[in-house]
Amino acid sequence: MLSKVENEIVTRVGPETPMGNMLRRYWMPALLASEIPGPDCAPARVRLLGEDLVAFRDSQGRIGLLDELCPHRLASLYFGRNEECGLRCVYHGWKFDVEGACVDMMNEPEEHDFKHKIHIKTYPTIELGGLIWTYMGPPEKMPPAPKFAWTQVPESRRHVTKVIQESNWLQGLEGGLDTSHAPIMHRAITENTTRGGFKPSNPFVAGKAPNLVVDLTDYGYQYAGVRALGESEMHIRAYHFILPFHQIRPSKSETGAALDAGHIWVPMDDHNTMVFNWIFLKDGGALTEEDRLERSLGNGPLHVDQTTFRSYANKSNNYLIDRDVQRNETFTGIEGINAQDRAIQESMGPIVDRSREHLGPADKAIIQCRKKLRDAVRAVEAGGTPEGLGTTYYHLRAGEGVLPRDADWRQELTPTMRPEQILQTV
Repeated sequence: MLSKVENEIVTRVGPETPMGNMLRRYWMPALLASEIPGPDCAPARVRLLGEDLVAFRDSQGRIGLLDELCPHRLASLYFGRNEECGLRCVYHGWKFDVEGACVDMMNEPEEHDFKHKIHIKTYPTIELGGLIWTYMGPPEKMPPAPKFAWTQVPESRRHVTKVIQESNWLQGLEGGLDTSHAPIMHRAITENTTRGGFKPSNPFVAGKAPNLVVDLTDYGYQYAGVRALGESEMHIRAYHFILPFHQIRPSKSETGAALDAGHIWVPMDDHNTMVFNWIFLKDGGALTEEDRLERSLGNGPLHVDQTTFRSYANKSNNYLIDRDVQRNETFTGIEGINAQDRAIQESMGPIVDRSREHLGPADKAIIQCRKKLRDAVRAVEAGGTPEGLGTTYYHLRAGEGVLPRDADWRQELTPTMRPEQILQTV
């Protein structure tokens, strides 16, 4: 468990908070690229680390991420006109380019021109993997671009979605890093159901409770659940945690093709999180339209409003839980694996009180995540560099399989993890 003071440190993300300062040292997804699809399109609101921003593409396709409020009279630029390489406030016509410079003032006579003195707060952006990323930290400390393996493949092999979770970001991250809950909460209790979930015959479910192995690295850690199967085999499911809020996990497409998949839990503020969900085909080919519906996860257009990015199954309707389904088909009775995650994580409250927890060996990955985050906060406070700002995560893949008990599962399933990257195994 954490003390109440420690819990405050790891959960509060606003400007000038210890965690907020640390998170600002990393590139963060701000929105889907499809939210600002083309030059001079409508701007999009972005709430990130307690700040209200607005994103737009100018006439040349360049991306601006600005303070939402016009510095003249503090009207929202979300209602602005995106025209001729700038976003113009509709209140008095002040116009700003993607660099934040004021380039026109419609309400001021030419002899009073002082636009060169006005600059709105703006953050640098890059477009990678179907996302618009931003860096909100000190310019001189900007890290390399976040070139995860999934951002470097063609769009035909990649799919990214977004959903808003109404809880603190760390509840989402810790849920994603908790491999021991997955074959329990996400299981189907019958082989015959057409609903998503791990069937009883799946070795992920059929195996015993896992022993967790955590390999600490300079980017975060690799972690695996090792489950005994019968007398001579074991099931391994190996993931990666990349600071500060990325997960890579193994998965399969609707046709059974091998995928890497994952989530990014980006704090909007202390009580709300943007969860970006991605998949990509490891070995070429193309994703199907069925893959892009994300039926089994509950993240696609059938489950999430594509304007508000709010789930149709939510707290107000008890996540559409079906007690008959819970009794006869799935462990929770809630449709969609990630919808189940959101239901349980939101049920903890806006910010869970970790001083009341009782953790065990199955929580090893969560314990190490908290330690990594607190170490990163302390590094920034001391004027140093937190882990995970290099490029050693660029090549990472996840892995899953059934192997003989004496097999080297790291070599077999996660060969992209080089032995020299492992700093310590716990």
